[in-house]
Parts: sequence; C-alpha cells; structure tokens
Amino acid sequence: MRDEAARKLFAGPCDFIWGASRIDNLPPQSLREIAFVGRSNVGKSSLINALTGRKTVARVSQTPGRTQQINFFNLGGKLMLVDLPGYGYAKASKTLAMEWQTLIFAYLSGRATLSRALLLIDARRGLMPSDLAVMELFDRSAVSYELVLTKSDELEPGAADGLAASLAAEARTHTAALAEMAVTSAQTGFGIAELQSQLAALAL
Repeated sequence: MRDEAARKLFAGPCDFIWGASRIDNLPPQSLREIAFVGRSNVGKSSLINALTGRKTVARVSQTPGRTQQINFFNLGGKLMLVDLPGYGYAKASKTLAMEWQTLIFAYLSGRATLSRALLLIDARRGLMPSDLAVMELFDRSAVSYELVLTKSDELEPGAADGLAASLAAEARTHTAALAEMAVTSAQTGFGIAELQSQLAALAL
C-alpha cells in the first residue's frame, strides 16, 4: 500500500540549493542526506525526478559523465537528496578514476548527516567491476548503502527478479550493505512508491 506521508513528502517542494565541485565547498550540514551513487548514465537523475514526480528537478543527460559536481536538493525541509557524479565512464579498468575517489569518497566517508547511500545498478548491465570497487569502499568506511536496480523495464519479464536475487546474494557478502534492495523503473514508475516509503522513514 502506498505510504500517504511518503507521497506527500515527495510531492512537496524539492529545490536545488547547492552544487559543489570541491570537497571544501560543500554546504553546511543540516538535514539528513540520501546520496545517489552509481556509474555514469545509470539513471541517478532520472530516479530523483521519478521520486519527486517531476521531470527537471535533476537535469538528465544522454551524455555519460555530464554531471561533474555534487548537487544538493532540499526535499520539503525534511531530507536532502544528493546527486553525485557518475563513475566508470570511458574506464575499462577495474579501478575507479582518481577524481571520483578524491571528491566523492571524501564526501561519502566524511559527511555526518549522510543517512544512506543508494548504489544504483543498471539492469541492462548488472554488477560491474567498478560497482564492486565502490561496494568495497563503502565497506571499508562503514557507510551503509542499499542496492537499487534501475531501468528494470528494459529487461524481459521475470529477468529483473533473477538479477535482483543475484544482487541480494552479493550484498550479503558485504558488511555495509543493507539487506533490503529496490527494483525500480523511472520510465514506468515501478518500485518508486516503495522506495519513497523507505526514504521517507529517514526524514527528520
């Protein structure tokens, strides 16, 4: 059943308030923060727009790697949604780009108001080596995170369930990963209400 309080929260005001390209330029810590993390073009901005019921809260680009800063969105004075630059674009190696580690990992490991990180996984590609590297970074820094499968509408019926099961099995081998995970589609709205309810529970 749809959580009415969660629906109202995500249907309310959601305003861009800050963009940071350097770790020393982050906004003051106030509201609890939900960070959206994932490979370039995994659908972070699209998921934020779907959660808030808007098309342009977070700018969506068809060009991977377009988001170059950490963007903060104030959700009704209750939560801060944080859209992070993607990783992995044009990188075939198993290691993360140094630029991503420097800026993003500094934010993830040092932000006291960070309540949860959502690690988005593209259903079309599954878990990539760079995703596993991020999971290991989370484990080492004790940042709790939840796996979120995106673009599930692009899989054959039933395939998303199998992929979700394999992701859940992988998550159980990581100390900082949460047991719960989400399967979503920003295009069809599948799983959006359930994720809204999860995140609303973290609001002040």
